[in-house]
Amino acid sequence: MTLFTFGYEGLSIDRFIARLQRANVRTVFDVRQLPLSRKKGFSKTAFGIALHTAGIVYAHMPVFGCPRPIRDQYKIDQNWTRYARAFNAYLDLQPDALAELANLARETSACLVCFEADFNFCHRSLVARAAARAGGPGVIHLTATAEIVDLVSRAAA
Repeated sequence: MTLFTFGYEGLSIDRFIARLQRANVRTVFDVRQLPLSRKKGFSKTAFGIALHTAGIVYAHMPVFGCPRPIRDQYKIDQNWTRYARAFNAYLDLQPDALAELANLARETSACLVCFEADFNFCHRSLVARAAARAGGPGVIHLTATAEIVDLVSRAAA
């Protein structure tokens, strides 16, 4: 099994779902704290319906959303290193949720979803790596056209 990550920035709901299908994703874990979007089709209810229609299970996992104080600090200073350190410290306080995610990801072809296209600057990558350390599968980042093996999670395994 593989744990995918994918950001919907720049994609329509149809292109996003088609990409998930090409990767054989069966379950989407939405790791946005607040699953709202200005992009049509990506707010929680509409997103869940669109995925269900495509045969993909949707689950919102708000525990893996970035806490507001960490997000707010990043908006001010744009310091990714500080953001990642603070968010990883938050994840360290979520061992049960990470164990559950790791177990679920071993049982299905799963994908962590958030907005940002660049996985290098999205918290979903940090969640995926933490799940891999908790016993979950290796991580692959989807883009509109590629699959990129996460070297950080592989080095930690």
